[in-house]
Amino acid sequence: MNDLYQGFLEGLYQMTWLEGIAVFFAVLSVLFQKENNILVYPTGIISTAIYTWLLSREHFKLYADATLNAYYLVMSVYGWVYWAKKRPQEPVVPITSSNGRELITAVLISLGGWGIFYYLLRHFSDSNVPVMDAFVSATACAGMWLLAKRKLENWILLNISNLVAVPLLFYKHLYLTSLLTIFLFIVAVFGYFSWRKEVQQSEITRL
Repeated sequence: MNDLYQGFLEGLYQMTWLEGIAVFFAVLSVLFQKENNILVYPTGIISTAIYTWLLSREHFKLYADATLNAYYLVMSVYGWVYWAKKRPQEPVVPITSSNGRELITAVLISLGGWGIFYYLLRHFSDSNVPVMDAFVSATACAGMWLLAKRKLENWILLNISNLVAVPLLFYKHLYLTSLLTIFLFIVAVFGYFSWRKEVQQSEITRL
């Protein structure tokens, strides 16, 4: 327990101002996501752009995480444009549940991405946790795709990713980022129920 505390203090001491900005905007982004606010994307773009650069540096060598953040960055731009599309009498694209085809696509993204990330990490990096690292990245990619399409089930896949990421980050002594991930997990739970309530209300309105 003392080692964990000391590791946390060391992580806090070593945190750069740039990392602090990335964490700040990551927190803002997930709070905007929970509130179904389009600002989820500009704040997310700032955070993911910083993390993409930081994690790819020689000091960290977290190339898979850097790639994932680059994907987040691209999907954030796509999602921002997609959400902002005007609909008759609707300011943005409405929240809906995923249909069967979309769920199958999300599963395929998760499984296919897991295999691809694992292969790359196993054969082209010095990663000592390729299975878990690949799984976290793949499920997060699938969740981000559903988020961009404003699908309720995005929260489930993102939290599956978060659930596996927490012990992985602790194992790598990334204590601050693991605490951020725990926070994101909790917010995502509330986000799911908030979005589900909106979906249910929308279905009642259509009846």
